[in-house]
Amino acid sequence: MKLAFAALLLVSLVLASSLHAMAGGLSPQPAPGLCDTKCGERCQKAGEKDRCLQYCGICCQKCQCVPSGTYGNKSECPCYRDMKNSKGTAKCP
Repeated sequence: MKLAFAALLLVSLVLASSLHAMAGGLSPQPAPGLCDTKCGERCQKAGEKDRCLQYCGICCQKCQCVPSGTYGNKSECPCYRDMKNSKGTAKCP
C-alpha cells in the first residue's frame, strides 16, 4: 500500500510540474517574422545594418516590441528603451 501511494505521489508531482511549464512557466514568443519585419523597418537607414538587425532582433525577442520609425520613438516600448549593454549605454538601436 505504501508503495502504491509513493508511486501515485511521484506521478502527481511530475504531472503538476509539466502543467506548470505549459500554462505559464515559459515566456511567450512574438509571432514568427514579426521581429524580422519590424527590425528591417527600424534598421533600413542604419550605417551598420547587420549590427542594427542583430541587436534589434535580440531586443525584440526579449521585449516583444520594436518602436516605429528608423530612429527615436523609444517611448513606445519602455523595455526596448531601457535595455542596456555591459557598458551601460543603450543596447537597442
